[in-house]
Amino acid sequence: STLFPYTTLFRSHYGILFLDELPEFGRHVLEVMRAPLEDRKISLSRVNGSCTYPCNFMFVASMNPCPCGYAGDPNKACSCTPQQKLNYLKKISGPMLDRIDIQIEVPRLKTDDLINKNFESESSESIRKRVIKAREIQSKRYKSLGIHTNSELTPKLIKKFCKLDEQCENLIRTAGKKFNISGRGFDRLLKLARTIADLDGEENISLSHLSQSLQYRNFVENEKN
Repeated sequence: STLFPYTTLFRSHYGILFLDELPEFGRHVLEVMRAPLEDRKISLSRVNGSCTYPCNFMFVASMNPCPCGYAGDPNKACSCTPQQKLNYLKKISGPMLDRIDIQIEVPRLKTDDLINKNFESESSESIRKRVIKAREIQSKRYKSLGIHTNSELTPKLIKKFCKLDEQCENLIRTAGKKFNISGRGFDRLLKLARTIADLDGEENISLSHLSQSLQYRNFVENEKN
């Protein structure tokens, strides 16, 4: 259907859209998602008229590091050629990656880790409480603006609610030059740092919050695309 993937995006409004094996989706499908991820709406134009639908969703995706799945694996050698790896990564365009706030690599767990499972980690219940508290902080902060979360901040509002001290400014200036961060990338970095600060219950963005935000953005891969 010519409406695919629009129908999937409509149904994801105020929900979560998860795409497994992201590079296996057609390029046209992924590029169609760029505008909804930015504008939170979809506009369709046909001969008889046009219409706009709300499309505000959380986008989650996963992918392998290469076609065979073993690039960077310490226990099994990758069988892909450099060109195969490059072609695989290039299926996800730079502008598409730029719209994904958090980009992290998840290494394979060792057998001992899977068997013992004695490593310490924060419980799901504890994380849930912190998330609820952070959402309440954001809802209260923006109640007079008609928005509810940091993700909805406009560039103008980012300047107001994501202020940086001198140390943070120096860090983001250095990172911007090193990784050639786009304007959109800057905005998403600051919104993510604002969220990390909210999860910590802090009023202002600190150097540690901004540093953590930078670690969640895979700018090296953005440059490759």
